[in-house]
Amino acid sequence: MTHLPLPHPRPDAAEFAEIVTGQVPPTRVPIVEYIFDESVLRAVVTGLLGREWAPFSPSRAAQAGYCDNFIEFWFRLGYDCVRFETGFDFGAGVVVAADTAVAGRQRAWADEHAGVIRAWEDFDRFRWPRIEEADFFIHEYLDAHLPNGMGLLTCHAGGIFEHVSRLFSLEGLCLALCEAPDLVQAVTDRVGETLLAYYRQFAGLKNLTALFQGDDMGFRSQTLIAPDHLRRYFLPWHRRFAQLAHDRGVPYFLHSCGNLDGIIEDLIENVGIDAKHSFEDAIMPVEEFHARYSSRIGVLGGVDINVLAQAGPDGVRARVRTLMARCGRLGRYAVGSGNSIPNYIPVENYLAMVDEAAGFSL
Repeated sequence: MTHLPLPHPRPDAAEFAEIVTGQVPPTRVPIVEYIFDESVLRAVVTGLLGREWAPFSPSRAAQAGYCDNFIEFWFRLGYDCVRFETGFDFGAGVVVAADTAVAGRQRAWADEHAGVIRAWEDFDRFRWPRIEEADFFIHEYLDAHLPNGMGLLTCHAGGIFEHVSRLFSLEGLCLALCEAPDLVQAVTDRVGETLLAYYRQFAGLKNLTALFQGDDMGFRSQTLIAPDHLRRYFLPWHRRFAQLAHDRGVPYFLHSCGNLDGIIEDLIENVGIDAKHSFEDAIMPVEEFHARYSSRIGVLGGVDINVLAQAGPDGVRARVRTLMARCGRLGRYAVGSGNSIPNYIPVENYLAMVDEAAGFSL
């Protein structure tokens, strides 16, 4: 049965946050998402919703048109909150290659071998972004134009570990942790202060529902650097971000890919995250994580990207039903992808996930 687009959505961002954080027992299973590739957004906006696409560009009018479509997308598909992120470009190097999913496009990856900061001389002459240069027009537009009941999930694009590891390169960071720990501390503190200043700007957003930070710190088998190094340099900054959110009266959600077994207790007990996002069945299926940790934190998403990419609509629906029954009925859970919606996810598979969720009853 097709439920989308919803003719009369009734978003409730406050209830969404209460369900995910365990403040109330679940009366429904909310849906959540991290990011979408623009090709998926455009296909849904123009196809399912029948709206004219408004490309993002520097003009305020174009940005407003983009935001109007962006809001309608999340609203008509049944989300309680819009999630939007942007942030400073710290100028780290990237490796570019052809996108094998979409002809004529390119993909970019962080350069793992050559960073822009290698020594103190690089640190001293590096042009650090300043909060006065940040543009919060889209945050403010979204906040002012959300339908009644909808909330805003947001963060700085890229987390503190991601930006520091890109400035050094992952290889360079590993060397610096051994050879120049004082430089690692200085770079981390400079990035952390910049992100903290960025977050202070969100205090006046009336519809802010949660800070939902992305910061990939792991890979298939373990964290990208030693847990002790994450505890020393990076987790204290996440603790400060979480405290800022809590002082504002909203939860702190963390998206982080990879196997975080080495630091999960730190994230819960010391950082104070309120919910975790990004799950991969090959590492730990989301229902197993939910069984272990949902008495302490919320659990977000978990429909594995391989399922979304390859299973077909019926397979996606079956997986969603399983997660709604096993996790959603118990609470502190919102269903969605295990990571994000990239351009190689068939649109019909994505819509099957959301449509199945829309039709599920506790």
